Amino acid sequence: MTTLDQLRPGQRAEVLRVAASTSLAQRLAEMGLLEGASVRMVRSAPLGDPIEIELEGCHLSIRRADARGVVLRDD
Repeated sequence: MTTLDQLRPGQRAEVLRVAASTSLAQRLAEMGLLEGASVRMVRSAPLGDPIEIELEGCHLSIRRADARGVVLRDD
């Protein structure tokens, strides 16, 4: 089972589900991280946190701890 925080820069994957607390899952859903969404890892900050992802043409930065709750299906 791969999670969003495990992707390497340039890798793409599809969101399978968000396994997080209700409030975090709602916040991620508002950002567009929904089941079936395609994401691409862009880069991580120099110290590793946060990470930048591309989602529907938008670039988002999220904490690695939050990204661990996003389960992916590899493309």
